[in-house]
Amino acid sequence: MLDPTQTIQIFQKHAEPKVFAAGSVIFEQGQPVDFMYGILEGEVDVVLNGKVVETLKPGQVFGAGALIRQDGRRHTAIARTDCKLAYLDESRFLFAVQETPMFALEVLKAYADRLDRIDHLTSLIA
Repeated sequence: MLDPTQTIQIFQKHAEPKVFAAGSVIFEQGQPVDFMYGILEGEVDVVLNGKVVETLKPGQVFGAGALIRQDGRRHTAIARTDCKLAYLDESRFLFAVQETPMFALEVLKAYADRLDRIDHLTSLIA
């Protein structure tokens, strides 16, 4: 698998980073999909039904599931701290996957791990 530095390098090749101040909503549950993100600096909270289910750190990616499915965001992402985020739209994502197939595996692993954690947490709440 790719280490966080390699993941960040892939994102940095493709677009100028976006900056979000602490507390800013990056995207909301149900919104249409535009990008997936990679954290260059800062921390991001993944929020589901008003509860923080995970805090992401530099080198981690998020938002890929909705980009692949194209059916809207399943959670909300909020900047926990000031953040610098690289991003990929669908065409840049596909290019990154072709250029670095291990990137696709890294994204799928992150997505699957996040789904497992969210499923576990929601089963505890229900």
